[in-house]
Amino acid sequence: MLEAVPNLSEGRDATALEAIGAAFESGGAAVLDVHADVDHHRSVFTLAGEDGALVDALLAGIAEAVARIDLRSHDGIHPRVGAADVVPVVPLVPGDMERAVVAARACARRIGAELGVPVFLYAEVGGGRPPAFFRRGGLGELARRVAEGELSPDAGPSDVSPRSGAVLVGARRPLVAYNLVLGTDDVAVAKDVAASVRESSGGMPGVQALGLYLPRAERVQVSMNVLDLERAPLHEVVERVRAEAAVRDVDVVGGELVGLVPERVLAAASTAGVELPGVDETRVLERAVGSRLGWWPGRSS
Repeated sequence: MLEAVPNLSEGRDATALEAIGAAFESGGAAVLDVHADVDHHRSVFTLAGEDGALVDALLAGIAEAVARIDLRSHDGIHPRVGAADVVPVVPLVPGDMERAVVAARACARRIGAELGVPVFLYAEVGGGRPPAFFRRGGLGELARRVAEGELSPDAGPSDVSPRSGAVLVGARRPLVAYNLVLGTDDVAVAKDVAASVRESSGGMPGVQALGLYLPRAERVQVSMNVLDLERAPLHEVVERVRAEAAVRDVDVVGGELVGLVPERVLAAASTAGVELPGVDETRVLERAVGSRLGWWPGRSS
């Protein structure tokens, strides 16, 4: 079994999301979780399945997303360059990264050939480049870089459509996408806290963080990707955000997990006595895989 976590640029149209989820399922994968956000205007599907079936499922769901999503009218706050923006394949067992790499490359080839959408490879299949390498400046800038020969798609056509954009396909280790809500409407506070926490500005290793204002929800959040769960355990990241917020006389008032979380993350937090707002045993990846597919990662039976 492998996991895939396609991020799609649609977070508001329930009918479209239902159709995309049905397409993923029809392709042969199990949809374990769907997280949709109206402010980000983005959805994150968590899928699992055997290697070949997972690739088939990704093709079916991405085809549905490309048919339904028009980036020319997209107004979400999350950076994006594609209707099917980011498609990572993730090993459920640590030794299976090579299988994830093979599946990601197969998926990229088929997207390019069968759907006619340009594909760029990232992470383990793209020389370690992150999605931000392609997203900087947005879709228009990506199209310019391709048109001027600065970048070439790894699969598919060289024409980057303003309607559907490109697909970023990668293979990567597990990460946790997690947002903490602050008890203020001052986005400057969220941005300060995010800067204090993220690695790029001297914070915690393997942590990406942004401070955002969500206009529909009327709240601010510190939106994070925790890329290295060994060097920056999630519970330590949460405690750091709480401490940085407290320095600014603000509390953390809620949390939002995007997708699912590896079992070891919850166990480590429990051992440390740290609450992870919005995360409980129903959000554990291994339990979701076992419940839907009868297979528990890391167990012999």
